[in-house]
Amino acid sequence: MSKKWNVLQRITESGLVAVIRAENADQAKRITDACLKGGAAAIEITYTVPGASEVIEELAKTYSPDEMIIGAGTVLDAETARIAILSGAQYVVCPYLDVDALKLCNRYQVPCMPGVMTIDGVIKGMEYGADILKVFPGDAFGPKIIKAIKGPVPQANLMPTGGVNIDNVADWIKAGAVAVGAGGSLTGGAKTGDYDSIAKLAAQFIERINEARQSK
Repeated sequence: MSKKWNVLQRITESGLVAVIRAENADQAKRITDACLKGGAAAIEITYTVPGASEVIEELAKTYSPDEMIIGAGTVLDAETARIAILSGAQYVVCPYLDVDALKLCNRYQVPCMPGVMTIDGVIKGMEYGADILKVFPGDAFGPKIIKAIKGPVPQANLMPTGGVNIDNVADWIKAGAVAVGAGGSLTGGAKTGDYDSIAKLAAQFIERINEARQSK
């Protein structure tokens, strides 16, 4: 199995991508540790974090691929995608459909998840080789958007981000999402230094994802 497919499989098996936005590198690392402690397999360091490339590089040196899948988020162009990959990112997430970033990631066999919200975006993303599509912003429509998209395009692998929280994560999974991205609803405790709450929430997210999958 290729590294690319291994990463995609690990993300879908876990079902949870922890989206990390932080005020500084130290906070980003502490949030990452808490998410990992709670059982989150995939961490997305966004490029709104100061020194994001250095954070990705340090995490890649600290944790083995078996321990954690490290990704780069809020990637707006191919140049940033390449920097992220060179820093150690194993997958790339964009807030919109950037064809050049998708092409670059395919060139290096790194999964790229572009942001989409329309059938047009879903089809284009799949045609350019996106294996998982980030439905963003998820709170614009809620879980019903997943079911609506999968009606005409059942083969689409969708991962909502934005608006996913512990109370509705089961609804997203039951609607057909292969995984979810959770940011502030998971990592909010960092604002008050309560990293234990992040670990507990990560565990709860995964538990509810598994329960929802079993009840489908």
